[in-house]
Amino acid sequence: MDQAVINILNGLSAGLLLFMLSSGLTLIFSMMGVLNFAHAGFYMLGAYVGYTLSRIVGFWPALVLAPVVVGLLGAGFERACLRRVHKFGHVPELLVTFGLSYLILEVVQVIWGRAPIAFDPPPLLAQPAFTLVQATGHGLSLVLGRASADVCAHAACTTFPATRAFMMLVALLMLLALWLLLRHTRVGLVIQAALTHPEMTEALGHNVPRVFMLVFGAGCALAGLAGVIGGTTFVTEPAMAAGVGSILFVVVVVGGTGSLTGAFVGSLLIGLLQTVPLTVDKSLVDAAAALGWTVAPDGLATPLMKLTLAQVAPILPYLLLVLILIFRPRGLFGTRDD
Repeated sequence: MDQAVINILNGLSAGLLLFMLSSGLTLIFSMMGVLNFAHAGFYMLGAYVGYTLSRIVGFWPALVLAPVVVGLLGAGFERACLRRVHKFGHVPELLVTFGLSYLILEVVQVIWGRAPIAFDPPPLLAQPAFTLVQATGHGLSLVLGRASADVCAHAACTTFPATRAFMMLVALLMLLALWLLLRHTRVGLVIQAALTHPEMTEALGHNVPRVFMLVFGAGCALAGLAGVIGGTTFVTEPAMAAGVGSILFVVVVVGGTGSLTGAFVGSLLIGLLQTVPLTVDKSLVDAAAALGWTVAPDGLATPLMKLTLAQVAPILPYLLLVLILIFRPRGLFGTRDD
């Protein structure tokens, strides 16, 4: 039971990290219609910039400064490059951001090298957030921090890292902040007006291109924030962008392009699908045996039925993507264009 709880929490934390990434991508797409292929690159850049700044000013100032630096770089890219090709349609925009992703990868490898770097969390996060203790006949109990050696000597102890708990907290605060910004502030009203009626918004005196630039920079800053937290929780290396790049677009399509709610729900679904099945070493053959059915050893489908859930876990998000595209092409929370 304790391991099952930890697996679910790991899935939720992975999903919330995906939300930190997909929220910025969703914000950019809903405002500008640009599916930013370089978004995972800004995530990687946030991790490396955060690592460098943390060695100079410490982790907590770097957690604030690194997203600002990445956001400024993103805004500068939109002003100097992306804006120039916007009038030519979506294909040039996709090609420019695709090229930028390779440029970011090469710059990172030139400056920081190809090997992983040791981006250690601060002492406050370099410990368990809590420990689940399961003693025979006594149920499941929770101990804040690390349980004593004496307790763990007589019971099964499973810890949950503080870095993952911090990641979940920041993601939920980000969701609340974005909702308040877009729904209950003047800035949010201008952003929504620029999305639906750009000509009228500009006629009222608002600089719509500047709004687009700030939104693109804000989306990149969110990716940079996710990079700092993800870099300390997982591995900071040049391959980290490729590791989340493809799954990030699965999240956006499943949730519904342009929907912040869809990005949140889709991220949690994909995070759980990626994590929870990894601990299930059962197959369809085992399920059939539990129901009293017999699977022929020489059947055509037997090799596939012998695959365990842990073995097929990496493709489950993509199977969900296929089902969504078949039965609900606009995603779970996508809206129809009337």
